[in-house]
Amino acid sequence: MTPDRIENTDHAEAVRRAAITLTAIAQSGLHYADDRYDVDRYQKMAALALDLLTVVGGGSRDGWRLQLGDDRGYATPKIDVRGALVDDRERVLLMRERLDGYWSLPGGWADPLDTPSVAVEREVREETGYGARAVKLVGCWDRDARGHTPKLPFSIYKLFFLCEATGEVGPPQALETLEVGWFGLDELPPLSSGRINVHELGRVVAHHRDRTLPTEFD
Repeated sequence: MTPDRIENTDHAEAVRRAAITLTAIAQSGLHYADDRYDVDRYQKMAALALDLLTVVGGGSRDGWRLQLGDDRGYATPKIDVRGALVDDRERVLLMRERLDGYWSLPGGWADPLDTPSVAVEREVREETGYGARAVKLVGCWDRDARGHTPKLPFSIYKLFFLCEATGEVGPPQALETLEVGWFGLDELPPLSSGRINVHELGRVVAHHRDRTLPTEFD
């Protein structure tokens, strides 16, 4: 029998963070363990963490297992890159996500073998059709610390780059893009809260105004 979902937000967040920690310990333990009893213990720990995520987040165990994926090896945060093109009217280029219908800076997971700048330049080109060159790292921020929702069962570092257009413009190549558009901070469309928020867009524009600002980080 599955326990009732925890509704108290403070308690639920504490349990979620504990579950993420248990998941990371189990994943790292399974990577290094060579004793079958240790392997069994870490597998049980991973299953317990999955139960806790189901209790605090609702949904099914299979759904949470799908979100966690099949990561192996020592557990580390995932890396999300976001690229910002800002025009001379201080409008930011946003793309509308097919997945949720809301707007975000172009970006996504960094791929193995890509440098951060190569990853973000590719994401901008594929999701907006604009060629871009990364010129400044605006911020390296923790997704949870920045208040993004919904909460996820793993840790994410978000790298925000200020980019310059290279003059290449074509149709978006990515299947996840519904449309693209330029928006000022006072006319933003509904944002995809799991990917971007108003504060982050404000910092991007601030760094566009003053390139001497230092990179920000959590």
